[in-house]
Amino acid sequence: MVYKGVLKDNVKAAVKRGMPGSRQGLPEFQTEITILSKIRHRHLVSLVGYCEENSEMILVYEYVEKGPLKKHLYGSAVHVPLSWKQRLEICIGAARGLHYLHTGFAQGIIHRDIKSTNILLDENYVAKVADFGLSRSGPCLNETHVSTGVKGSFGYLDPEYSFGVVLFEVLCARPAVDPQLDREQVNLAEWALEWQKKGMLEHIIDPHLVGKIKQSSLKKFGETAEKCLAEYGVDRPTMGTVLWNLEYALQLHESDQEDEPYDDSSAQETVNVTTTITPGSPSSNMRREENNDNGYSDINATEVFSQLMKSEGR
Repeated sequence: MVYKGVLKDNVKAAVKRGMPGSRQGLPEFQTEITILSKIRHRHLVSLVGYCEENSEMILVYEYVEKGPLKKHLYGSAVHVPLSWKQRLEICIGAARGLHYLHTGFAQGIIHRDIKSTNILLDENYVAKVADFGLSRSGPCLNETHVSTGVKGSFGYLDPEYSFGVVLFEVLCARPAVDPQLDREQVNLAEWALEWQKKGMLEHIIDPHLVGKIKQSSLKKFGETAEKCLAEYGVDRPTMGTVLWNLEYALQLHESDQEDEPYDDSSAQETVNVTTTITPGSPSSNMRREENNDNGYSDINATEVFSQLMKSEGR
């Protein structure tokens, strides 16, 4: 269960409470604490504190005002439909957070449950990736692969593939898996890929977006999602490349004229070697941590966690 709380200084917090007395989910609980105590990024949800005593497992996070991305796409009539620009900016923000996880440390962090319910939006619709309980450390710099069991949610796989599914969710405003639809439409990734390969993606987009997306921007976005959904992991782009392409799709949407076709084959090299750091970009966040031997920012435990030993901390 997740509760909304208010701290003594009137700061809002989200309180996630495990079933009292149950140790189910203990590994995920400990993983969340381990990871979130070491990272800080604008596009990652921050951990305020935790409690593990008297058979309680409680995590306290910053409160993210507008909740899960999913609720702003489908399943709720309360929210005003997101514009195409907003959707692109949300995808870019989530990609920045994931890129930071993958490359911000000597040993990257792999988020194994990327989905629209784990991308939260603050009051300004800034995306924040949440729920790190299934995450694990990636390979060291001299390793070439990650060996791990299947984790996560049905309909989603590794981070890059999962992000491709999310991209089509954002575009089509429907779930990753919907058993109530016709057989060929049940799996969003498979269904959207068929239309993408036919060059007719505009036929399945969210009705609220019809006539509101520049063709060049839609084409770049569709190509990016398609690459993420490649059958073999080796053929999928890194999150750095995905981020670059999404930022380009936003530029195309905001440009005064349709741009000529652009070859992004060197996009990854551009991300890796550029010396111009955009404020708020993954690179600028990492640059501040270069002098730290273990790759993590210098945040000690007393700055991160509530002082549960003291009565006021409780």
